[in-house]
Amino acid sequence: MARKIEVVDYRPEWETMFKEESKKIKKILGKNCVGVYHIGSTSVKGLPAKPIIDIMPVVKDISLVDAHNSEFEALGYECRGEFGIPGRRFYAKGGDNRTHHIHIFEQSNQTDIQRHIAVRDYLNAHSDTAAEYAALKKKLAAEFPFDNDGYCDGKEEYMKSLEEKALHWQEKQNRISLGISLDLMFGIAFGSSGKDNSRQK
Repeated sequence: MARKIEVVDYRPEWETMFKEESKKIKKILGKNCVGVYHIGSTSVKGLPAKPIIDIMPVVKDISLVDAHNSEFEALGYECRGEFGIPGRRFYAKGGDNRTHHIHIFEQSNQTDIQRHIAVRDYLNAHSDTAAEYAALKKKLAAEFPFDNDGYCDGKEEYMKSLEEKALHWQEKQNRISLGISLDLMFGIAFGSSGKDNSRQK
């Protein structure tokens, strides 16, 4: 029987579930792991979602990950390889009652890493867009309760547009942050210079 697609109200325990699982993932990947990120709808405060925790570990060398498949299997994961995205290692936990997804990317793959982080941060910062996205997901879940392809196809165009907006927004935020950092740096430098000059006088 196909898995039922269910979109439920936000649950605070999703953050705890992510933290608990990320500790296990870090232990498996060891020194190859440079970071583990909570992504997807369960990472957005207040956003209704399918109750599946999406986790994105980032590693130094993706070619070393497959050697840990047996360890992931011991935690209950199915190892799916790239599963449609070149350079990814995908793992699913829970069978028909799916609980977790792991998407592992190499740190050199900034395109995939940044698009996931940008969408998460954009939705957290724009409650109107989050509400719009939630309404679409609920509509599609009702329309395609046992058809994951239909559900995913139904939001494909929306997600492309959302990713584009999120990446532009992220780029703007990065420029603003850089500008503030430079202002502070030059402010400190000129301030120090001013103090030195006053001493010389």
